[in-house]
Amino acid sequence: MGERRRLPLGIQTFREIREENYYYVDKTAYVERLLKEGKHYFLSRPRRFGKSLFLDTLKEFFEGNEELFRGLAIYQVRDCSVRHPVVRLSFGSGNFTAPGLLEDRVMEQLAAIERQTGVVTDYRTAPGRLASLLEALHRQAGQRVAVLVDEYDKPILDVLENAEVARANRDYLRGLYEVIKDADAHVRFTFLTGVSKFSKVNLFSGLNNLTDLTLDRRYSTICGYTDADLDTVFAAELPGLDRAQVRDWYNGYNWRGAEKVYNPYDVLLLFDRREFGAHWFETGSSAFLVKTLFNRRITTVSLGETVTTAELLSAFDVEHIGTDALLFQTGYLTIKSERNRGGTVRYRLGYPNREVRQSLNDHLLTYLVRDTGRQVANGDRLYDLLEANDFSGMQALFHAFFASIPYEWYTNNDIANYEGYYASVFYSYFAALGYEITVEDSTSHGRLDMAVRAGGQVYLFEFKVVEMEPQGAALAQLQERRYADKYRHLGEPIHLVGVEFSRDTRNVTAFAVAAG
Repeated sequence: MGERRRLPLGIQTFREIREENYYYVDKTAYVERLLKEGKHYFLSRPRRFGKSLFLDTLKEFFEGNEELFRGLAIYQVRDCSVRHPVVRLSFGSGNFTAPGLLEDRVMEQLAAIERQTGVVTDYRTAPGRLASLLEALHRQAGQRVAVLVDEYDKPILDVLENAEVARANRDYLRGLYEVIKDADAHVRFTFLTGVSKFSKVNLFSGLNNLTDLTLDRRYSTICGYTDADLDTVFAAELPGLDRAQVRDWYNGYNWRGAEKVYNPYDVLLLFDRREFGAHWFETGSSAFLVKTLFNRRITTVSLGETVTTAELLSAFDVEHIGTDALLFQTGYLTIKSERNRGGTVRYRLGYPNREVRQSLNDHLLTYLVRDTGRQVANGDRLYDLLEANDFSGMQALFHAFFASIPYEWYTNNDIANYEGYYASVFYSYFAALGYEITVEDSTSHGRLDMAVRAGGQVYLFEFKVVEMEPQGAALAQLQERRYADKYRHLGEPIHLVGVEFSRDTRNVTAFAVAAG
């Protein structure tokens, strides 16, 4: 099982991890591969996924701190004592909300590097200062420079709701980053990381020689922990935890690789607190995301079955943030499978795990309900009603919920698909309780709207708008198409639930139930 070590919670410093007996998942084989295969790289991963630690590992390697790499993969194949100058810029902290603040932050960091290296540059602008610094460091050390940029996009992401400042910050960074290409003769290696993948046209037009590792299956586990990592490196932490539950809650992120990965922050907090919860989700603000989903009429039912392309996953810029790109790059959806269609690869996206599915739907409900106390009470009540199979109580609960939605919400939202909207609300309530849900499940007889497994029982839902269908059509469809057949092998009681809505009254009008 191995000895228990310290958990590196919040630690992004490679030296501290190696010297202070913290757990460490060896990622240095990727450093060797990067050095062999290219020179300029970019990597996008969601927040708290280990990007900063990997960047710090690169820093220590290029500074020739050999002792930190003893026993690691790269130590066996490469001389880790060779020293290169390092220019590291980080935008993980700082205030970027007003014009000029970003330039001040860059100037502060370049000045600090000059003090540390004893280099003095002649400059008027940050791009000019960076160019002069790269040339001077190369000349001083006799070795070309490693340029490392952490959270390259945060000055833009922090101000997305202020388009003018966001554009100004983007354009400023474009001018800064294009210096790296112009100074190529002085640069040994470049690595930029961030949460988002901004359009090359608008941000990286001057640095178009970057190799994008984001969807490169060879680097799919460059950040994050695999199942094998948990079972080996963290073996001493697993006793007392349900291994299947650990996987259900936190595993599932995928960037086209053979293996799925865990968010390190989730795993470390689980081992520390010994409790399951939305550890990663609760550290970020989902307000902008939720607001965007509602403004674009994106239903929660559709989120778990999104089909997209690599082009759409990169449709991210100040003027246009693609929904698929926003959800994927921020870690709320991940790649579940892919298919090649005439030379174009299509990706099916879905929730990575229970934590994200449950938490995101809970926050979407909060945006709609606008009363967290009522939302919690509704969730608790639904849980109890499902446990008791009290369908009349369930109908009353949802009727009261829809009745409480302000009239202004409907007048300000042109709902083209009422059926999808109502189904989305049902889905979010069940998902927020952590139930196992399948939507649009294909059978030999058609597509079932929603299946829920809870408490050793199966609930099959069909949703209809009564003005568009005859009364009783929802339950009739469940029975006529024999949707229950697909679930009989489970050996669990099956309940058919036909839910009908009225577009005119904007509420539930029927809750017809039959045994499956």
